[in-house]
Amino acid sequence: MSFGPPPAGFSPVAAPAWTPPSEIEQALFEAKGRGDWAAYFGALAQDRLFFEIEKGGADATPRATYAVFGYDPRVAGGRIWAVYTEGMLPAPEPHRVFDWNHLEWFAKVWQPTDPPMIVVNPGSPCEAFLPSAPPHSAAWAQYGEQTPPRERSMRLRTLRVGGPLHGPVAHGLACGALLCVNNGSFWNAMAWHGTGYPDERKRLNEWWGITTREQWQYYLRDLLACEQHSSVWDFALGLRRTIARDFGGHVDVGYWRQAAANVIRARSEGSVVVGEDGVTKTEPRPESEVEAHIEGVQRLIGRITRYEARMRADGVLDGNQYVSSVDAWDLGRASKMARWGLGARLGTLKEAEAAVLQAGRAAALSYKSWQDFSAGYILGRCLHFDDEEFGDWYQNMVEAHRILMSDPGSPWLTIPFR
Repeated sequence: MSFGPPPAGFSPVAAPAWTPPSEIEQALFEAKGRGDWAAYFGALAQDRLFFEIEKGGADATPRATYAVFGYDPRVAGGRIWAVYTEGMLPAPEPHRVFDWNHLEWFAKVWQPTDPPMIVVNPGSPCEAFLPSAPPHSAAWAQYGEQTPPRERSMRLRTLRVGGPLHGPVAHGLACGALLCVNNGSFWNAMAWHGTGYPDERKRLNEWWGITTREQWQYYLRDLLACEQHSSVWDFALGLRRTIARDFGGHVDVGYWRQAAANVIRARSEGSVVVGEDGVTKTEPRPESEVEAHIEGVQRLIGRITRYEARMRADGVLDGNQYVSSVDAWDLGRASKMARWGLGARLGTLKEAEAAVLQAGRAAALSYKSWQDFSAGYILGRCLHFDDEEFGDWYQNMVEAHRILMSDPGSPWLTIPFR
C-alpha cells in the first residue's frame, strides 16, 4: 500500500548518534529513516500516546480531558498538540501531568479551535508532524482504525536510557519487577508516569483507598517496615526458621504444627512482668479462643506447605527450599508504591527514589537471592489474594518469575542481589 507524500515536516533523515529509549521509539526511528510511513504509523497505532493535561481540571473532573497545547516556531501560527510515546515522556513535575490515548482518538476529538498540527515526540530524531484537521487527519488516523493496539501483555520492558540499569536505585526498582512484568511497564522507570495521572490516582484510590499525600506516606512507611501483611504469617514462618536452625535445616510439618500449638498455649497462660513502671499482669486467654487460634495457625501452615510444594513443581523453589519470610510481598509493593505516588503527584521524585533505595536495602537484608525474594513475594501475594485456587494471582506471578529468571536483559540476571 502506498502512503503517499509525508506530512509537512516529516522527511527521512540520516541516522544520528541516538539511542531510542525503548522498542517503540526504535521502530519509529527506523521507519522514519527509511521513509516508511506505513510502518511508522502502524507502530504508533499500537502504543499509548501521552499528552499533557490540566492538573486542576483532572483533579476536579477525572473523567474529562483537559488538553494543554504547546508552541513550536516551525509550525505556522506556532500552536501544536504535542504527544509522546512512553519512553519519551519528560521527567515528572509537580504541576505538569499527562494522560494517554490511542492514535485514532486524536483525529476523532480534534476541534477547529485546536492546533492545526500534532507533533509526535517533539525535537527527537523520531519526531513527526501530523496535520490534525480533516481531511488530512484521515491519512494517519486510518492506521489506528486498522491496527489493534498492542495489549499490555506480560513481558520484560526496559528503558535503555532514562532509567538506571545498575547500582542501588536499579536494585530497588528491580524489587518491583514482578509487578512491572505482569503489567507490561518499564521495570527501571524511576521517573514514573505509569498509565497517566488520572489512572495512577484511580489505581491508588480503588486498590488502597489513597487520595491524599498523608495516606500515601502512611502506606509507604508501613510497606517499607514490612507491616502491611499479617503478623500471623510472620509468626508461623518465624517459628519454622527457629526450628530449622535447631534441627539443621529440615522441618517436619507435623512438628511445626505441634510447636505452633505449644507456643500459642504457653503465650496464652497469662504472665506477670516486673518493669520500671511496676508490675504488669496479663490474664489467661479463654481456652476456646486459644484453640481457635491454634486451629487457624495450623490451617495456615497447611496452606504455606501446599503453596511451596506447587512452587517447587513450577520451578520457583528448588528442591527442599522453603520460603523464609513474606517481607518481599511488602517490599516489592513498596518499590511500586513509591512510583505510584510519584505518578499521582502525591510525592516527589526525590522521595520516591529514597523509598526505592530503602526497599532494595531491606530486601538484601531479608533474602539471599532474587529467587528467594521472588518466592517470598509470590507466597505473600497468594496468601492475601489467591485462597488456594492457584488462579491468576498465582499463575501470573509464576510466569513473571520465569521471565525474570531467564531473559538475558532481566535485572535479576544483571544486578547482583547483594
